[in-house]
Amino acid sequence: MRTLIYSFLVLLYSAPNYATNTEIFSDKNTASIEKITGLKGKLNEAEHVFKVSSPRSDVNVSVDGFKMPPFMGLTSWAAFTGTKEEKAMVMGDLVLFEDEVNPVMSTLLKNHIDVTALHNHFTYEDPKVYFMHIGGEGKLDALAKGIRSAFDEEKKIRTKNPQPLGSSGAKALPEKNSITSVTLEKILKVSGQSQDGMFKAVFGRDVKMSCGCEAGKEMGVNTWSAFAGSDENAVVDGDFAVWESELQSILRSLRDHGIQIVAIHQHMTNETPRTLFLHYWGRGKADDLAKAIRATLDIQKSKN
Repeated sequence: MRTLIYSFLVLLYSAPNYATNTEIFSDKNTASIEKITGLKGKLNEAEHVFKVSSPRSDVNVSVDGFKMPPFMGLTSWAAFTGTKEEKAMVMGDLVLFEDEVNPVMSTLLKNHIDVTALHNHFTYEDPKVYFMHIGGEGKLDALAKGIRSAFDEEKKIRTKNPQPLGSSGAKALPEKNSITSVTLEKILKVSGQSQDGMFKAVFGRDVKMSCGCEAGKEMGVNTWSAFAGSDENAVVDGDFAVWESELQSILRSLRDHGIQIVAIHQHMTNETPRTLFLHYWGRGKADDLAKAIRATLDIQKSKN
């Protein structure tokens, strides 16, 4: 009995101290969120949540030949709830086009808003649509400003190019691959594989599955980088396996080095530690790309 009481007290005093809507979401605060974000919102009194939304009606989207109205899932939103000590939490989902994804992600990260997932919701859509899930905790006005920064970045991109771009505009890669693997092995500090002028490096991680089995590098729990093109004009693509606590720092590192993030999701369920996978793509000189990957690997809590 004493053990049960002790456990209850530990949970009680260590849990986040969330306030009710009446404490945090006064008319003044909801008006402030609307003013800062530039979006109209609606208060859900039962769940103590104030939610703003923005339908993506600026670009026509068709899915498998169907002209998709925003009501059918093309609406960005951010929901705020309150905590004590003048703090709040935000969660949301942004509807973005390909050329908006990485600039918006960088803007969010710089404004202390976490990016928690990036994926598709449809197939056969035109233009291609991404969904970026976000979250954060902090002072209410700071969170609202972070959300506003994402929408401002999105609008800046669409003002410059009303229709989403289908290419980065990077110089075409050479027809024949000629990557110098020994240079990349030295930078990445690993022996890799070479094939037809391309190079690939793999870095394993270890998790335990619910059955008690260990899963590692050969079972798909790994970070990998593949390079093609030439030393002066190369492409890198790959996948980072990250613990949940590492995700934001890994995203910041890759974006700071100009690497584009193309997906964030899980590959497994019920593994320990919880592992997320982020897929990436980069263009530039091969050694610069390798340095970006190595710098990001170095901030991981990893045996590599």
